[in-house]
Amino acid sequence: MDRFEPYLVFFEPAALDYPLGRKLHERFKALGTPIRMTTSHNRVTGIPGDTETEKYRNAKRTLVVGVRKTLDFDTSKPSAEYAIPLTTGCAGHCHYCYLQTTMSAKPYVRIYVNLDEILERAARYIEERKPEITRFEAACTGDPVALEHMTGALGKTIEFMADQPYGRLRFVTKFAGIDPLLSLRHGGHTRIRFSVNSDYVVRHFEPATSLLEERIEAAGRVAEAGYPLGFIIAPIIKHDGWQEGYWRLLETLHDRLKHVPLNDLTFELIQHRFTKTAKNTILRRYPKTKLVMDEDERRIKWGRYGKFKYVYPAETVEEFQELFEHGIRSFFPQAEIAYFV
Repeated sequence: MDRFEPYLVFFEPAALDYPLGRKLHERFKALGTPIRMTTSHNRVTGIPGDTETEKYRNAKRTLVVGVRKTLDFDTSKPSAEYAIPLTTGCAGHCHYCYLQTTMSAKPYVRIYVNLDEILERAARYIEERKPEITRFEAACTGDPVALEHMTGALGKTIEFMADQPYGRLRFVTKFAGIDPLLSLRHGGHTRIRFSVNSDYVVRHFEPATSLLEERIEAAGRVAEAGYPLGFIIAPIIKHDGWQEGYWRLLETLHDRLKHVPLNDLTFELIQHRFTKTAKNTILRRYPKTKLVMDEDERRIKWGRYGKFKYVYPAETVEEFQELFEHGIRSFFPQAEIAYFV
């Protein structure tokens, strides 16, 4: 899948005051998609389903079109200074995703139609921080690429950022539908990153996303269009044959990109981690998952506010780091490893 088409759409009445809201309403009306109204994109009721699993799966196929009222952006470290809110929610069904808990009660996909107001707020953030560069992450709480054919929001934001000497845009995707972005004027101010993984992880834990080979091909086209390119390898999971699987991933990336000029390539590496809450939620929603979440095989990593996550033991992390540092140096000696966490 490289784009999302909902089975049910909710609209806030205020969304119809904006051109994009009216355009989307006409689109879904013409397609015959069921349309309902809601008082708030944060309080959606009436999604069908007799069980929690059914309601969750139907919610993931539901789109809510609303107005982003809060224009104070969240921070987005280490990826960027701010998260720019183009969308919330994701059409993918990745078993391990942190959205399983951060959006547990609201797994539906949301679009915000007041894009001009969002971009005006971004411009003020840039003005406040200059001459420092201000980076904005567009995929903190969802995957906007799967919605681009409906909204055009990424394209508009890319061209907005091209005119900002002190502004930069970043987003990551598991979807290959990036063709509408390739001919845009971007000025090198937008970094497009693809979330990739070993074949085992993609096949078992990333349903309803683009195939790995489709993502890699799309990454090649992004690089050929002159965009700064990046890859997020996450979550890194220890599984049978993981060394060969991840080495093969790097080899496949190299095969597609070896003839493309890569002056600005980054890698972000994130090991798999989970909380007790996430584990319980994942097992309820995907009871047949092969995702291994055995607390006895992990160590505890404490965070803020007395919370902790289960991460791999230090010796496993060292093995991960050794493989990826060696592999990236071998295949992409000019690339930067932005971080490993």
